Amino acid sequence: MEPMGFWRKEVIDPALDHETARHIREQLEWIAREPANARPYYHLAQLYRVQGKQDEALALLLEAVCLDASLAPAHVALAEIYAVRADYPAAWRHARAAQQHGDPQAVALLSRHGICESTGS
Repeated sequence: MEPMGFWRKEVIDPALDHETARHIREQLEWIAREPANARPYYHLAQLYRVQGKQDEALALLLEAVCLDASLAPAHVALAEIYAVRADYPAAWRHARAAQQHGDPQAVALLSRHGICESTGS
């Protein structure tokens, strides 16, 4: 095994996994303390996205925007997920919601990639 392969597999990845697990626990505890607060749902969703748990992340983000429709970062994340899934009408809905609440990033992303709002393609 080459030296960097060893460090990555034996040291770096386990440390990252440990930190991610710690952050996940923190967000779950926050949700337990404040179930009506949208922020920990958003943060937990982002951690799940990093882990490749897209369905879980989607559900958490939808919960976050149900709790706080003005949470622009959650709408941006939803727009990204829906764009990857080729659900362009949903992606644009959330991109516009994010823009309405001060974050034009998702609208710029969809526009830059030529995803037409009117046709959804």
